Amino acid sequence: MLVTLVLVVTAIVTAVYAYSRYRHNYWAARGVPTAPNLLPLIGHFHTQFVVSKKKPRWLYTDEAYYHGGSWLCGTYDKFKPVLMIGDPDIVKAVLIKDFDHFVDRRKAVFASKRDKIFSGILTVLTGEQWKGVRSLLSPIFTSGKMKGLFRLVEQKADELTAYIHREIKANSKIKIRKAFGFYSLEVISSCAFGMETNTLADGDSIFNQKVQAMSKISTGRVIKFLFFMLFPKLFQALGVNLTVPETEFFKEVVEEAMRKRENQEHKRGDFLDLMMEARKDQNNPNAKPNKYTITDELVVSNAILFILAGFDTTANTLCFVAYMLALNPEEQQRLRQEVRDIIKDEGELTYQGLLGAKFLDAVINETLRLHPTAHFTERQCTKDYTIPGTNVTLRAKDMVMIPVWSIHRDEKHWPEPEKFRPDRFLPENKDQIRSGTFLPFGLGPRNCIGMRFALMEAKLALAKMVLNFEMSCEPGKEEIDMDSSIGLMRPSEECSLIFTPLE
Repeated sequence: MLVTLVLVVTAIVTAVYAYSRYRHNYWAARGVPTAPNLLPLIGHFHTQFVVSKKKPRWLYTDEAYYHGGSWLCGTYDKFKPVLMIGDPDIVKAVLIKDFDHFVDRRKAVFASKRDKIFSGILTVLTGEQWKGVRSLLSPIFTSGKMKGLFRLVEQKADELTAYIHREIKANSKIKIRKAFGFYSLEVISSCAFGMETNTLADGDSIFNQKVQAMSKISTGRVIKFLFFMLFPKLFQALGVNLTVPETEFFKEVVEEAMRKRENQEHKRGDFLDLMMEARKDQNNPNAKPNKYTITDELVVSNAILFILAGFDTTANTLCFVAYMLALNPEEQQRLRQEVRDIIKDEGELTYQGLLGAKFLDAVINETLRLHPTAHFTERQCTKDYTIPGTNVTLRAKDMVMIPVWSIHRDEKHWPEPEKFRPDRFLPENKDQIRSGTFLPFGLGPRNCIGMRFALMEAKLALAKMVLNFEMSCEPGKEEIDMDSSIGLMRPSEECSLIFTPLE
């Protein structure tokens, strides 16, 4: 009996292993190197959920990048083949030139009633629906609209400096993720929801508590998401919620704000106003027809998107920039002088003055090169496509992954890639940057729609910071302490800098 059981188990294990080998031969059969760390059945799936500070996910990706000669490398999401592309010309082909083959991102299926609020957000829409909604929302993010929001954001940047001035009376050491998180939250609540949460003034708010709960990557959420990725059909059949209960709070906040504004003549000019205005304008008989309309549900979904896409990313970017300036005091002083010169010329900080701050722009870009918050990006092939210059053909629904962090640090494209050198991005040097090698916001039609707003928000905060404070590292802490949770690149919650007020 025991012998029979052993034989049966051995046969099953052997069959499963053979099937796994067969399915994981897809890239090798096409002459594409297969990434290291391949495991039976799950492929490279385990590297997506790495929570080790010693070797975070982007370093696993980096191994695959160089294993494929920084050109092409095959990976597997369980049995699903995913092609990593590192060559800048192929990157541009996928994201720009042949975009019609890669319109979609990874498909997201929301099964529960609570999760369905996210089915209308721009980042998960596909095909013609994405094109239609993007064309409706794009006018909200023009340079002219950003100029209209400038003073709203500047007010929050001033509140941030006031917050730091108060905090350093007790301790010159500031937890930067907390401080910039408060600022990012205040900007979002004001510019997206039309709410004044007073988080910076009070040091906390119910809004902040809900956002923190919504964005926190707890062990329980990781396990739930892991099982969802492994058994998606089971989760959909059971209608299990992937989102946290706090989602309902923000849904109610937006719906209440919309009700109050329906008949108001005075407009704040924030994003909620702009989306409601776009919803109203689509009924104009002279407006350009669009087969996708802006519904109340769409407004709610994309207002919530501001939190998901804008809160953590901008706060993390500000943390990284502040740390880079603390580590490089001479560059910090150059930036301070540039901002002082703008104020001297114009009398105050203005939208146009901020746009013309070339060194400020270079500092942020160089930080985004070293620390892109989204360290990779993906596209789904929508129709068969042959990779330019190769015989490798992708089938519809195959995934393509672009290792942003690795491309940003490849010495083929960036001399001394580990060094913080903002001058790379000054106008006189930009012609030396190879197209397709700088991707903090993506490229092409599906790049980050909120890029202008995120940059304005970051630039205003940094301009106010260098005018008011000298930022420096704590002795012995000259290296950024990174958060080990999955998802975006972010510093740890304990990451601190010393802020010394300037005369």
